[in-house]
Amino acid sequence: MTRVTPLSAVLLLAPLLAVGAATPATSATAETSEPPPTYSNPLAPTVADGGTVDSCADPAVLQGQGDEAGSWYLYCTTDPLNDAETSGPGDPVFHPVPTMRSDDLVSWEYVGDALPQRPAWAAPSAFLWAPDVVHSRTHDRYYLTYVVTDTADAVSGEPGCTSDSAIGVAVSDSPTGPWTPSDEPLVGPRRAGPGCDFYWTYDPDVLGDSVDDTAVLYFGSYYGGVFGQHVALTADGISTTGQPTRVTLGQRVEPKVDPADLRRPTQPDLDAAEQGAATQVSIGNRYEGTNVVRRGDWYYLFGSATNCCAGPLTGYTVFAGRSRSPLGPFVDREGSSLLAGRVGGTPVISMNGNRWVGTGHSSAFRDTSGRWWLAYHAVDRDDPYFAGRPGFTKRPALLDPLAWVDGWPSVRSGRWASDEPVPGPAAQPGQVSAYRPDPVDPDRTGRLLPAYSDEFGGERLADRWTWVRRPDPATYRVAGGRFRFATQAADLYVDSNTASVLTEPAPTGDYVVQTKVSLDVPAEGCCHNYVQAGLVVRRSDDAFVKLGHASIWETRQTEWAKEVPAAPPSFPRYGNSVVGAPGDETWLRIVRRTRDGAEHYTAYTSQGGRRWVRGGVWTHELGPGARIGLVSMGGAGFTATFDHVRVWRLE
Repeated sequence: MTRVTPLSAVLLLAPLLAVGAATPATSATAETSEPPPTYSNPLAPTVADGGTVDSCADPAVLQGQGDEAGSWYLYCTTDPLNDAETSGPGDPVFHPVPTMRSDDLVSWEYVGDALPQRPAWAAPSAFLWAPDVVHSRTHDRYYLTYVVTDTADAVSGEPGCTSDSAIGVAVSDSPTGPWTPSDEPLVGPRRAGPGCDFYWTYDPDVLGDSVDDTAVLYFGSYYGGVFGQHVALTADGISTTGQPTRVTLGQRVEPKVDPADLRRPTQPDLDAAEQGAATQVSIGNRYEGTNVVRRGDWYYLFGSATNCCAGPLTGYTVFAGRSRSPLGPFVDREGSSLLAGRVGGTPVISMNGNRWVGTGHSSAFRDTSGRWWLAYHAVDRDDPYFAGRPGFTKRPALLDPLAWVDGWPSVRSGRWASDEPVPGPAAQPGQVSAYRPDPVDPDRTGRLLPAYSDEFGGERLADRWTWVRRPDPATYRVAGGRFRFATQAADLYVDSNTASVLTEPAPTGDYVVQTKVSLDVPAEGCCHNYVQAGLVVRRSDDAFVKLGHASIWETRQTEWAKEVPAAPPSFPRYGNSVVGAPGDETWLRIVRRTRDGAEHYTAYTSQGGRRWVRGGVWTHELGPGARIGLVSMGGAGFTATFDHVRVWRLE
């Protein structure tokens, strides 16, 4: 058990108390019939010098309590506020946990930095990331949890390390501080191996907005996984109680990925017998920035997947699983567990083809009328980096209504990030938002195109198929209505273009292309990086979109990737997202649609060919000469079996 402040034995045994999805303010506020204002993304809090806050990564939203009940607060990870703080000749200006205030949830003002001084146990090089704030009704105090990216040598026990991260807590009587940090970590560095090998102890999230004196703390990231930990709140801090519960399994080797953060939830109802149970909730190398909320009898885990910070090719996406317990097991809409190697997750928001990509690290909350909203950060693909700092991704805060479709959360009923005026939330009692859900129209297949479709009958490939880098004929064959293709120790990735691709012409206009693939990589276990098989639409080796069943550390995922042939210095050429869980057989669809003169490619996956999981939209310029292709690559020793390729007109 880790302690930050002393606790009595009675307090340690106290059960968690149930809390609604969003707790009303504790003091009365005047009701108003004035309708909420309309707003447009991104949120742009004003700064006293006349500027705006143009980057607010990992946004966490909290309604004030008591005397602050009429105000809302927004907390962001440590970053510059805007381009003015990066464009000069000196070092960028970093604000440690910028704090914003609003009366209407759409017009915000910057009110200062929560932690102008690092805690005493942080190393001088530490950054403070991923804030989350919760209020205790019992103590009438606010608790700020945050990441310290680098702890002092005396804390980690390993001199000279910069990756020995930990979770801190600070306490205040006000949501704007001043904050008093604890004198030691709430969750200390977690050793993964000898030397400077520490798991990523990131992204704290306390279950609840206003709680009593117990809650659940979530923390962790890709490397080491995400855990749930029962905690107790005192007037001076937070202490962990019982054993940590694994929420996601971590990957075995520290990944070369710059993560983001996490967000916040509602609160549980557990009896004392459940406290201290160690329960794994989700597998690793899939989720970070977790935020757990309660709605009715369900706990919903929101987790962000893939890279947060790849500029215009950021495919960061929020997924959800749900459970009757705050510690899982969480499963998605299709019944796939977030613990499985073929990891589950139902998309909540991804890129939709407008300027917003990298939609992730979310904070779900309810307004005063009970409507749900999602605050999250995104990347403007037309303005992805801080001025003068190419490669330093700018992540403004966005806000959109969250619908519940058949019990599952979906931003704007599947329309996802807005880039047009939206009726705002009800921030004050008596208000009602004018927003009404308008579900996205599903993509439907039209007329089958036999000239582009193949059931793989006979014993040879049809004449329309041609190879890019023809493989050894012994590694592929057509038989029994299947095309079998051995995985190759080769790849298609930036300048490593060694894999064979079986291609046919793509039709002109809008279409849907589908295949069903079986990949005999074991469903569980590590590691067969990055064995994969699936579908591509390509103009060249360096201009394509790719959807495939891929083995990634302990996980099996459906990767949805985009590569461009050229990019300015410090810009990426390859970006990826993920879609639904693969199965023994995985149906893969790519929908090509022209919208406003641009080519939009949408991914779909299915485990049975009937219920489909819709993924994000990549925009690309593949042109009229694009070709459909099949790949089986990433490592030798396995076989991909393709049941068919079918192409339809888009209805």
